[in-house]
Amino acid sequence: MDYLEKPSYEEHDVYRALDVLASECDFIQSEAYKNSNFQVDRNDGILYYDCTNYYFEIEQEDGSKKYGKSKEHRPNPIVQMGMFTDGDGIPLAFSIFPGNQNEQQSLKPLEKTVLQRFGHSRFIYCCDAGLGSERNREFNHMGERSFIVTQSIKKLPAEDREWALNGSGFRRLSDDKPVELSEIREEKDCLFYKDCPYTTKKLHQRLIITYSPKYAAYQKEIRRRQVERAEKMVASGKRKAERKNPNDPARFVGKLAVTKDGEAAGIEYYLDEDKIAEEARYDGLYAVCTDLLDDDVAPILRVSEGRWRIEECFRIMKTDFEARPAFVRLEARLKAHFLTYFLALLVYRILEKKLGGSYTCEEILQTLKEIDFADIEDQGYMPLYRRSKLTDALHEVCGIRTDYQFITRQKMRGIQKRSKGRA
Repeated sequence: MDYLEKPSYEEHDVYRALDVLASECDFIQSEAYKNSNFQVDRNDGILYYDCTNYYFEIEQEDGSKKYGKSKEHRPNPIVQMGMFTDGDGIPLAFSIFPGNQNEQQSLKPLEKTVLQRFGHSRFIYCCDAGLGSERNREFNHMGERSFIVTQSIKKLPAEDREWALNGSGFRRLSDDKPVELSEIREEKDCLFYKDCPYTTKKLHQRLIITYSPKYAAYQKEIRRRQVERAEKMVASGKRKAERKNPNDPARFVGKLAVTKDGEAAGIEYYLDEDKIAEEARYDGLYAVCTDLLDDDVAPILRVSEGRWRIEECFRIMKTDFEARPAFVRLEARLKAHFLTYFLALLVYRILEKKLGGSYTCEEILQTLKEIDFADIEDQGYMPLYRRSKLTDALHEVCGIRTDYQFITRQKMRGIQKRSKGRA
């Protein structure tokens, strides 16, 4: 890759710098957060938290690279990453922890860093059910913090679960009018809800149940395909070993030990209609728990629905930034390795927000890669890229233009200075 300003360092200098980056990792993150507020208005009243993992193409565990449940279902050692983003999906802080550690335990250390180093203590914590344990809820019920977490309906106490599955008591979210789910016919794009107090040993919470006819139809179609596969298993007389994946069709195949005329017992497979019917009861239903007891339901649900933003961050890092597989070996350099991806994601998300969210990650990255110039010796530079609405938007955001027919060396030096904030 060619640069207008040639770097004065070499590859071995970059690797040595990783040790410094690792030792100052928390400080760099906190300063990046504080300075990002000068670039965009951070929606940091809401903090999303989630975890992912990265695999290494090695065969043996090494340091924090441990065997664990890989998101990519690969049989390689992994490390895990926990990350906070704000309500707009702009990253705020991250941590790296061993691949075999329970991700529930990763929240408190990172959140304490945010509270102490970042000077940020007033926010709503939002996560999925896997990171919304009772202890994590209690921790975010302290000070000026609150929580909105996804709740598994199947894990509710029996009485609350039956209330959630009962089709009565719902209201249409758009106008708050009462409705019975059994009476819904053509309102596929509507959302319905009901809520009630939900008290555990240490917390007074609010349980909100929503029902989406569109989501229910989607789940019904997915299950129909799974049942078809289960029927083929029964017809073949063979039942594949059921994996831990909760969507494995084998869960709908039951088995009985039967005897014929006193002979040794054999195995007979059958389609478990009761299990199919039981799962159908949950179609379209979704549950959220919060300690915001007096807030309107609609804003609470909007916050919960925004969790896709942090999932998109992980996708961008892994796919578009190619953060996997990782190859660095030393523990300190491993941390610094992911810091560089975190900072790249921060810069990208800020740029994305300044562009108004009108372009995809693929479009932005491809356009940036295509911006190139021909160096006309002793004269200047000639742009080699095609002008577009996106290049115009990028020029507007950066406050410079490089799409002239010809750029003199003096003008290019001026552009370089302005890009660094030195003009």
